[in-house]
Amino acid sequence: MKKTLIPIILACVLVIGILIGNFFAMRQGAYLSGIGGMNNGASSGDKISDLIQIIDNAYVDSVPTDSIEESIIPMILKQLDPHSAYIPASDLEAVNEELGGSFSGIGVQFNLQNDTIYVVDVISGGPSEKAGLRDGDRIVTVNDTLFVGKSINNEKVMKRLRGPKGSVVQLGIVRQNAPKMLRFKITRGDIPVHSIDVSYMVTPEIGYISVNKFGANTYKEFLTAIAKLQKANAKKLIIDLRGNAGGYMDAAVNMLNEFLKKGDLIVYVKGKAYPRSDSYANGNGSCQNMKIAVLIDEFSGSASEIFAGAIQDNDRGTIVGRRSFGKGLVQQQVDFSDGSAVRITVARYYTPSGRCIQKPYERGNSSDYESDILNRYLHGEFFSKDSIHQTDTVAYKTVGGRTVYGGGGIMPDVFVPRDTIGFTPYFNALANGGHIYQYALLFTEKERAKLSTYKDWKTLSAYLDTQNLQASFDTYASAKGVKGSARDKAVSKEIITRQLKSYVLRTMLGDAGFFPYLNSYDMTVKKAVEKLK
Repeated sequence: MKKTLIPIILACVLVIGILIGNFFAMRQGAYLSGIGGMNNGASSGDKISDLIQIIDNAYVDSVPTDSIEESIIPMILKQLDPHSAYIPASDLEAVNEELGGSFSGIGVQFNLQNDTIYVVDVISGGPSEKAGLRDGDRIVTVNDTLFVGKSINNEKVMKRLRGPKGSVVQLGIVRQNAPKMLRFKITRGDIPVHSIDVSYMVTPEIGYISVNKFGANTYKEFLTAIAKLQKANAKKLIIDLRGNAGGYMDAAVNMLNEFLKKGDLIVYVKGKAYPRSDSYANGNGSCQNMKIAVLIDEFSGSASEIFAGAIQDNDRGTIVGRRSFGKGLVQQQVDFSDGSAVRITVARYYTPSGRCIQKPYERGNSSDYESDILNRYLHGEFFSKDSIHQTDTVAYKTVGGRTVYGGGGIMPDVFVPRDTIGFTPYFNALANGGHIYQYALLFTEKERAKLSTYKDWKTLSAYLDTQNLQASFDTYASAKGVKGSARDKAVSKEIITRQLKSYVLRTMLGDAGFFPYLNSYDMTVKKAVEKLK
């Protein structure tokens, strides 16, 4: 019996030993090689694609790989430069609309007031005007759903009001003196995106044009503005690029062509895989003999710097204001099949003298770059030309032999410090809280019938001077809990009154009332006029 059991026992021990050995071998293989031979599949040579495939096939839980890609792509681009960026599909349309010629919507400018959509301006000729909306209306329902309260914001409003051309949206409107809510059915249409804020005559011979971006229609709008001013006998021009962050380089090049002589170099671009490309004026410009001044500040970037740099390097005009932003990198947009895109830096642009305006940056570290404007402010650069520190010490020469520098923005020919007259803690609290603007809207709504009888900014401004806006606003501010000392109120009185008037003028007359009034006090505009005279 024992002799019979011994072979059986030995056989069982052997089988158990084999099973245990296989278990530990498989366990070790799971750590070393990947379950199911995944290691054999990770051989494309693209680590990122291989990793995503491994996660998709072998990770313990189901993970949507598209969300991993959405996270990885921005991280990769952050290792490059501060201006290479990823644009998700959900944001691409809105981003492209910013520089495009139009978008589809209902055609109103709005402000959120007391958690309600307040219609500041109904765009002339747009769908809302045709449907019967008026300035001062309040939108309270969208498609029969209440749309008010603290949860709404500008982004949510735009998503509700914009939509495909031809689509319909139903709005519930509360209108002053109307006994009940009004209902409007509006068919969305193309709404133009304007690049030119305003053009008007500052003096009998000096015209002014404010350009807020360089978009698809900027050059066309610019030519219209030029023709208007030349018809008004403009002999000289002020081109205001303050706050203009840039846009399409071609728009800036086309505008510059109107001012430069045939053969004048406008800009050149080059990169590792981007052969040098030069842009020259063709000599057909309509403003080649007009004296010009270009206004810039710390928020003028990219295409604005191309414009200012070409004017400066060709000794074609006077640059007035403060040092520009310092963006000399050129991006190209590459679209993906899912509707997303990347804007990747492919080249640097150079002004005619050879300057690259791009300010320094460290690859993979954008924090210092993003805080550059704040650091300039803290160092006093906005208030004193002597506080400006440009990183590039290489001297470049303009056509006329003047010395200019690159590596950190365009340095103006005439420096104008930031105007802080009237700034006090009281004023800062009012401005930061939006109280000045909100009161201006309330005043306009209450007095709209009377205000609408004035058709130009000078007569409306004169009427507002009779209304003692400052005193009534002071009562409003106190009710909002904003207190100030008698001294601060006295120091800030003029700037508060000026801002109140400017907002009323903008609400009633648009930019055609807003800009001429503010520019009548603007030291940079005044300095440009002085230089042109």
